[in-house]
Amino acid sequence: MAAGRAKPQRPPMIRLSNLSIPLDTRIEEIPGIALRRAGFRAGDIQKWRLARRSIDARDKSRIHFVCTVDLDAGSGEPAMVRRSAWPQTSLERAPEPLDFAALAPASGKGPACPPVVIGTGPAGLFAALALAQAGLPPIILERGRMVRERARDVEKFFESGVLDPASNIQFGEGGAGTFSDGKLNTGIRRDAFTDFVLKTFAGCGAPEQILWDAKPHIGTDRLRTVVEGLRRTIISLGGTFLFGHKMTGLSADGRGHLTGIRAADDSGADIQIPAEAAFLCIGHSARDTFEALFQAGIRMSPKPLSIGVRIEHPQRLINEAQFGRKFARHPALGPADYKLAVHLPGGRGVYTFCMCPGGQVVAAASEEGALVTNGMSRFARDEENANAALLVGITPADFGSSSPLAGIEFQRRYERAAFLAGGGGYRAPASRAADFLRGKPTQRFGDVRASYRPGVVPSDIASALPPFAADALRQAIPAFDKKLRGFAHPDAVLTAAETRSSSPVRIERGEDFQSVSLRGLYPCGEGAGYAGGITSSAADGLKAVHAMLTGGSFLRQSAG
Repeated sequence: MAAGRAKPQRPPMIRLSNLSIPLDTRIEEIPGIALRRAGFRAGDIQKWRLARRSIDARDKSRIHFVCTVDLDAGSGEPAMVRRSAWPQTSLERAPEPLDFAALAPASGKGPACPPVVIGTGPAGLFAALALAQAGLPPIILERGRMVRERARDVEKFFESGVLDPASNIQFGEGGAGTFSDGKLNTGIRRDAFTDFVLKTFAGCGAPEQILWDAKPHIGTDRLRTVVEGLRRTIISLGGTFLFGHKMTGLSADGRGHLTGIRAADDSGADIQIPAEAAFLCIGHSARDTFEALFQAGIRMSPKPLSIGVRIEHPQRLINEAQFGRKFARHPALGPADYKLAVHLPGGRGVYTFCMCPGGQVVAAASEEGALVTNGMSRFARDEENANAALLVGITPADFGSSSPLAGIEFQRRYERAAFLAGGGGYRAPASRAADFLRGKPTQRFGDVRASYRPGVVPSDIASALPPFAADALRQAIPAFDKKLRGFAHPDAVLTAAETRSSSPVRIERGEDFQSVSLRGLYPCGEGAGYAGGITSSAADGLKAVHAMLTGGSFLRQSAG
C-alpha cells in the first residue's frame, strides 16, 4: 500500500495549562480569561481551542474547572511563550490528523476482492470507515440487527424476559457499548488515532463537548444516532453492510494466507465471501465465534477476567460525597461519578468499573439460561440511581483448566447460577448491602429501588459468585466507604452477576496486527483482547487498518 504523501508539519500552538476557571464560566468566556492571565492581547491571537476541561473537587468549598487552552498566534508563538505571564505556558504541536485517503493504493495495486470487517462495534465501524476512506470499501458482517431495530428488541426483552439471542445488548449494530453510558475517556495516550475517533463521533452527531471534556460521554440515547451516522458515511463511500450474517469459519490456502470468510445468514444459509484481508472485530461475547476460531487453529490464549455485581446508590448520595452539600446541585457539574480500587491482603484486587451516573442496571444476557448485568446511562444522566460494576480480579489460574476457552466456561458457570438464583425469566438475584455484608439473604429491599428490568428477586447473591469473590467484595465495600462516604449504604442494591467486563481470550497477533496463525486476518478491538472501551477499541480498529495500508505485507501476500 502507499506510504502516504509527505506533508508539512502543522505549526505549533501556545498551550496554557492548569487554568483555574469558575464553574459559572461560559465556554466562550474562557479564552478571554486565558489571555488575561498570560498577559496577551486579543489582537495577538488568530484562533483558540479548548483542549481539555476537568473538575477539581479536592476542596469542597471551592470546586472549579481546570482547563487547558491552545492559542494560535501565527509565527509569533515562540516569543509569546517567552514573555507569557502564565507559568504553565508551553509550545505544543498537535498530532498530524490521520488521512486514510492519502494511504489509498495506487491504481491497479489494490486487493482483488473487498476487505471484510466482521462485527460493527467500535473497532469494526472505525476499521470499515478507514478502509472506505482509503478507497477500499469493505463488506461488513454483523450477526445482529440495525441499531433502531435492536433497541426495540432490547426493550421487548426488558419488558417480557424473552431473550432474542441474535439481537440484544451484546449483539447488533454498535456493539455492546451502544447500551452503556457511552463513555469515551480511555487509558490509552491521546494521539492522532483517538483524535480521529472523537472528531468523527462529533461529526456524526455526538455533543461537541466530547472534544474537550476530561471524561467525555455520549449516552446510549445519542450514541444510537451517532452509530447510524457512521453507517451512512461508510455506505456513502461504497461500504456494504450485511446484517443478520454471522461468521462461521475461515478459508485459507496452503501457505497460511486467508482466502475467504464463511458465514450464515439469518435463515441459516451458508455464504462464502472471498477475502484476502479481514478485520476480526467480534466483541467480547461472541463465544461461538471464539470456539470456531479455536477449532480452525487460530492461536489464542486465556486472559485475566473479573467477576462481581452491579451496585446501586441514590445519585444524590454520590453527588454529596463527591461535591459536598454546597456544590452537589450545581448545574455546571452534573451527576458525580467515582472510580475506586483496593488491593486486599490476600492478594485479590477489587475495583469499580463502567460507573454510570444517573443510569440504570440492565439485562445484558446473550445466551439462553444465563444472566448477565451491565450499566447504562442516557446523555442527561437524569435517572434516580447511580450504578457501577463492583468487580474482583481473577486470573486464568482460577479457571480450573488451561484451555484458551476456559474463561468462557468460567463466565457461563456463574451466569447460569445467577439465572437460577433469580428464578428464571431473566429476573436477577439482588441483595441489600447490609444483608450481603452480614452473609444473610435479603428478604426485602429498603429505600434504594433496583432499576434492573425485567426485575429483581431478593436473595443471597453469594450463590451466584465464586466464594472467594463474595469474600473479597465483603472486604472491599467497607474499604470503599472510607474513600467515598455512603458507599456501604445499608440499602444499596447489589445485583448479580457482572461477568462481561472484558474479553475472556486474546487472539494472538504480531506487531503488524495480523494473526500469528493466518496472514490477512487482523484481530482487533476489545473482543480480540487488545482494548477496553469504546475509544480504545475504535482506535485499535484504525491502527489495524493503518498497519495494513502502510506495512506492505498485504501487497507481498497478494503478489506471492
